[in-house]
Amino acid sequence: MYDPVLLYTSPGCPDCAAVRRHLEEHHIAYEERDVTAPGVAEEAKSRYGVRVAPITVIAGEALWGTLAHQKPRLDELLARAQGDGCES
Repeated sequence: MYDPVLLYTSPGCPDCAAVRRHLEEHHIAYEERDVTAPGVAEEAKSRYGVRVAPITVIAGEALWGTLAHQKPRLDELLARAQGDGCES
């Protein structure tokens, strides 16, 4: 198994909801952090160079943008981390 995915989100963000749904549909454990909470956006910026949600971090690699933008690389990283593939 692998460490849970880290997902930076903001309330009411449709792109964040789409990434969250994608992870849940594929039974991927994730830790969610709200960028509107004190210090969280700054944490994301200092660690990953971006502070606009959604930011998905898996295996140390940060992806951001819409689900359509993240999905190819996200699924590739999940498949590699799981060792047995991730359905698309």
